[in-house]
Amino acid sequence: MTINLTDQDKLTLRTAAWGAVSLISAASAGNSAHKAATEASIALTSATGLIGHVLAKAPKGVNWGKTVAELADHVLPALTASAALLKQQAPDEADNFRRTILVAIEAAGHGNPNPTATEMARKITEAIDAA
Repeated sequence: MTINLTDQDKLTLRTAAWGAVSLISAASAGNSAHKAATEASIALTSATGLIGHVLAKAPKGVNWGKTVAELADHVLPALTASAALLKQQAPDEADNFRRTILVAIEAAGHGNPNPTATEMARKITEAIDAA
């Protein structure tokens, strides 16, 4: 089965995934934010299948906003839209997308989650599962 994603579909997927990395990094304490971003980014670029091909590049030209709240307003709906799109067009890839995001979140926590990052992870997971 060939899955044809439009450029807009790919942008939504990239915005969701790379935005989730930004959200979890913003929620990480102090100097570990950079390490969280690095670990989560490695998880995204290690994805396989269609999702791996799409997430190999970060989105270009996205206005992330100036606050975490603005970022969340943009990213959380993109996570829901991405999950819904994939459930409709490629259910196996929907599972792959969800697992990839969850692995990225866990990698960002690197075994030492803080309450803020834990709450952000819950919001990200909730957005994916809302589809």
